Amino acid sequence: MRAVLVVNPKATTTSERSRDVLVRALRSEVDLSVRYTRRRGHATALAREAAEEGVDVVVTLGGDGTVNEVVNGLMAAEPPTVPGALSPAERLPALATVPGGSTNVFARALGLPREWPEGTSMILEALRLGRYRTIGLGRADDRYFTFCAGFGVDAAVIHRVEQARRRGRVSSPSLYLRAILSQYFFASDRRHPAVSLERPGEPAEDELATVIIQNTAPWTYLGDREINPNPEASFDLGLDVLALRQLRVPSTTRTVTQFLSTRPDPRGKQVLRLHDVAEFTLVSSRPQAFQLDGDYLGEREKVRFASIPAALRVIC
Repeated sequence: MRAVLVVNPKATTTSERSRDVLVRALRSEVDLSVRYTRRRGHATALAREAAEEGVDVVVTLGGDGTVNEVVNGLMAAEPPTVPGALSPAERLPALATVPGGSTNVFARALGLPREWPEGTSMILEALRLGRYRTIGLGRADDRYFTFCAGFGVDAAVIHRVEQARRRGRVSSPSLYLRAILSQYFFASDRRHPAVSLERPGEPAEDELATVIIQNTAPWTYLGDREINPNPEASFDLGLDVLALRQLRVPSTTRTVTQFLSTRPDPRGKQVLRLHDVAEFTLVSSRPQAFQLDGDYLGEREKVRFASIPAALRVIC
């Protein structure tokens, strides 16, 4: 079995020594080539090259941003034809994800442990047993995502956190909390919701203030605690949506408390929830912050979302 390991050398929870241990462990099971990312977006090119070379597995060592880039590289590839392949997903290499970031939402959503040594052990066992599953992906315009997207406040919060990390701050729950409070109270136009959600054959949902999209549950983690605005979201279904019509303090506090609970079920007059949606478009009268898989991508006024079922095989 041929495999490529795509390494983000800046992954927050690994060191050069731990990477060497991982490489030796993987080489005990597969014919491995190791490739390092040099810049943002480089993992996409490396994954596409690997798929077009016809490798069997692409392994990532990094956080959710590295995974997202690799997935986009795989989905853009034109791999060699595999005799007897039954689906597009079977023509692509399988994806294995070693958790190496600060949160690792995608890996944990697949049932992998939070720490990379335990995650590596499970991946090696799955490789030996040929254990994988096929999952659906989300797509926003021409870019794929694995677990979440955001249009509005949550994306603006991610932008604030990324700016703080570039200034040397360490990613932590307290950093996110300060970013949330600053964005909500001082930088959001909470009185004038600007977003509309449009679906084929359905009336538009207007005057939405912020929108969260999930391809699986949970949406993210706060330490070991799952955060679940859309607890029924699944890799095996379409996209789930939670939108807030207003960002008034009482209603917003109530909704956040609901999806922080152990049995989340956000409801209320200011809440719009959609389950298992195949496609929709978000349109805003002013630019909104936009993120995919926890990676801030700038501001947009319009984004078309679609669910791509059975898109990719993953080692789990």
